[in-house]
Amino acid sequence: MLTPRSEAGAATHERLYRALRTQVMHGELAPGQALTLRGLGREFGVSMTPAREAVRRLVAEGALTLSSSGRVATPELTPERIEELAAIRALLEPELASRALPRAHFALIDRLAAINAANGEAVAKGDAVAYIRTNLEFHRTLYLRAQAPAMLALTETVWLQLGPTMRALYGRLRRNEPPAHHRHIIAALRAGDEPGLRLAIRTDVTQGLRHLAGWERT
Repeated sequence: MLTPRSEAGAATHERLYRALRTQVMHGELAPGQALTLRGLGREFGVSMTPAREAVRRLVAEGALTLSSSGRVATPELTPERIEELAAIRALLEPELASRALPRAHFALIDRLAAINAANGEAVAKGDAVAYIRTNLEFHRTLYLRAQAPAMLALTETVWLQLGPTMRALYGRLRRNEPPAHHRHIIAALRAGDEPGLRLAIRTDVTQGLRHLAGWERT
C-alpha cells in the first residue's frame, strides 16, 4: 500500500515524465542536447529520485539516449535512421487511419480541419514547435478513433525519436502553408475513401520526412 509520501513521489515523477516527454516529442529540445538529473531537478523543482525515474522511462521509450559513460541526451538521428522511422510510420499510420475511418463522423472531420488551420498559422509564423505540435495533434486526433491503443503507442514512440530532429531540420522547409497532404486526408475522410486515405497518410508521413532530411533532390 502506498503511503501519502510515496503517492506524492509517484505523482511528482509522473508529472516530470509527462512534461519532459512532451518537450522531446514537440521538438522543444535540440538533437543531442545533454540532460542531467541535477539540471532537471532544478528546472522542474523536483528531487533526484523522480528525475532519475523519468529519465529511465524515457530512455526505454527511445525519447532519450544513454551512453556507456552515463551521458543522457536527446536522440541525434542520421538520414538512414530517419528513413527507417519514416518506413515504420508508413506501415503503422495508414492502418490506424483505416481503422479510424468507420468512426470518422463530421464533428471529427471539422476538428481536423480546425487543427490543420492552426498548423497553417504556425507555418506562417515560422513557429517550429507549434508546427510539430499541431501536426502531431492532427494525426493523433484521427488515430484515437481507431481504438487501437497498442498500435498508437508504438507510433508515439516513433514520434518521440523524431521530435528533436524535426525541430532542427524545420528551417529547411521554407513553407508558407501547411502540408497539402493534410487536405487530402480530410477529403478522403469526407468521401469515405479508404484507399485514398491510406495513400494520403503514407505520402504525408514519408515525403515530409524525406524532404526534411534532404533526401529528395530538386
